[in-house]
Amino acid sequence: NMAPKQAEDAPGDTAALMSVPSYLRQLAKTMAMGQGLAVLICGTAITSQYLATNFQVDTPMLQSFLNYALLCATYTTSVLKFRTILKRRWWKYLLLGLVDVEANYTVVKAYQYTTLTSVQLLDCFVIPVLILLSWWILKTRYRPVHYVAVCICLLGVGAMVGADLLAGRDQGSTSNILLGDGLVLLSAALYAVSNVCQEYTVKNLSREEFLGMVGLFGTVISSVQMAPVLWLCLVYVRSVQLYTHSDKTEQRHLRQPLHAHR
Repeated sequence: NMAPKQAEDAPGDTAALMSVPSYLRQLAKTMAMGQGLAVLICGTAITSQYLATNFQVDTPMLQSFLNYALLCATYTTSVLKFRTILKRRWWKYLLLGLVDVEANYTVVKAYQYTTLTSVQLLDCFVIPVLILLSWWILKTRYRPVHYVAVCICLLGVGAMVGADLLAGRDQGSTSNILLGDGLVLLSAALYAVSNVCQEYTVKNLSREEFLGMVGLFGTVISSVQMAPVLWLCLVYVRSVQLYTHSDKTEQRHLRQPLHAHR
């Protein structure tokens, strides 16, 4: 009686053994993609800090606008395909685009006030917010070890903010550092909302729909947000040109009597 049972169990064991390599390949692929994404994010952070520190370039919305414009050009090309989506869910993607735009804006803006290390460490605040939103919206259930990790993450966030305050007190300025840390925490919370919506959309609808709609509404929102800044820049440049022209005209009139006297 034992021989038939072993024969019945053999195919199941073989299938389980054959699924192990595929699982390991999928795990390695996921880890490689995650590490690649981390490298790209690190590169973005370094360049943003370099622009803010060395060149005093304060263009957080312009940096985000280029990302959304490329997404829009790549994915939001078939208007007929997205016409039904816009009719049904346009207001949802409008809110999602607003959240995503402001998340990118606040984290780039934070580099004006705090350090690169603080931004990268405080950005981990997205993990506890993400777990809370996933538990509430996506009905995801976690193990006790996940909640322990969240507590450790929150302790690290508190320690980092305290260290920044102490460093700022030694340098005689804490307001800017505290503002920068607050912008990072706000950005992390907004990123968590965007990531939860992204997971829901990709798993239940499609990846192309998420990227296309975020690219479309992100481009529109960032353009509207940039418009007043661009207008002020144009007014400033025009005023400088008029002042320079009037100054040259005044100097020319002052030199004319001298030539006439000679």
